[in-house]
Amino acid sequence: MSLDHRLPSELEELRRTVEAFAHDVVAPKIGEFYEQHAFPYEIVHEMGRMGLFGLPFAEEYGGMGGDYLALGIALEELARVDSSVAITLEAGVSLGAMPLYHFGTDEQKREWLPRMCTGEILGAFGLTEPDGGSDAGGTRTTAVRDGDEWVINGSKCFITNSGTDITGLVTVTAVTGRKEDGRPLISAIIVPSGTPGFTVAAPYSKVGWNASDTRELSFSDVRVPAANLLGEEGRGYAQFLRILDEGRIAIAALATGLAQGCVDESVKYARERHAFGRPIGANQAIQFKLADMELRAHTSRLAWRDAASRLVHGEPFKKEAAIAKLYSSEIAVTNAREATQIHGGYGFMNEYPVARMWRDSKILEIGEGTSEVQRMLIARELGVTD
Repeated sequence: MSLDHRLPSELEELRRTVEAFAHDVVAPKIGEFYEQHAFPYEIVHEMGRMGLFGLPFAEEYGGMGGDYLALGIALEELARVDSSVAITLEAGVSLGAMPLYHFGTDEQKREWLPRMCTGEILGAFGLTEPDGGSDAGGTRTTAVRDGDEWVINGSKCFITNSGTDITGLVTVTAVTGRKEDGRPLISAIIVPSGTPGFTVAAPYSKVGWNASDTRELSFSDVRVPAANLLGEEGRGYAQFLRILDEGRIAIAALATGLAQGCVDESVKYARERHAFGRPIGANQAIQFKLADMELRAHTSRLAWRDAASRLVHGEPFKKEAAIAKLYSSEIAVTNAREATQIHGGYGFMNEYPVARMWRDSKILEIGEGTSEVQRMLIARELGVTD
């Protein structure tokens, strides 16, 4: 019996639909948004109308009834053309809506998820802090219970989708108490946009992902209802570790798309660009670069789909998600570098997509767990460490 990695008909139809959207709608417009550091509202609204923000959610909440494999396929096809658009979808689903879907009360789900599934509003995930980085357990933001309200103070940084005109909420992690041994109890709390004391800074000036929204957030005596607690008090950190495990599969799919996009653009350029009287693709040095780039993208695709399949079937997937995220992010950087080399001087010009891909690739080795963190997780799953 052999394994069949081909997509079922409904997922292949989704892939083709998103592929066409990426090439026909995203590709002609995104360069201008990218250079202007502008959020592509028109493109995001269209993705909402297509149902992409609702792909892995149940139909009762306005979703499409799909799963993480469907989400990954959409992310890969978008990232083959542009990562800013892809990360907007990834963060809106994996980090914005998924915590509510997994841990929210029925009332919280009914209030927020239908509008998130249609892309009417975006949600954000407030985990990282200026002094924390990878040490999410060292959260300093606090939330103190005052009657029927939580009073939140602190700050978060590098938060995607947190300051757009359609951002509806940010779910933040905060210390809500202490255990008997003095360790913090970290909880997750929903903070609607526009809540008094909740301040969103100006967008960062970034190296890449320039058409996506990333900001620093501050909370000064922010009061929200006690009912805005998401999940169990003191379980916020554990909840978000689960969210990050799933999110790594999504980032791996995105990274695979970027890596494949580098192949797409480089093959096209190698056919069109002539030097010394023939296409540069006739040179074995270029052919070997392209072969290695395709090999890496193909292997990366198998890795993220394996992790997604394990998740969908209810099997352990933590190690496989870390493997997929680690491998795909690192080969995305490599493919982007090689694509720029193949394009020569043109690869350094922003009018060529590979310049965008080169700038966008590095963050994939950092966001949602650095490469070093992934190696720690893999080693831990192997039983090397406790």
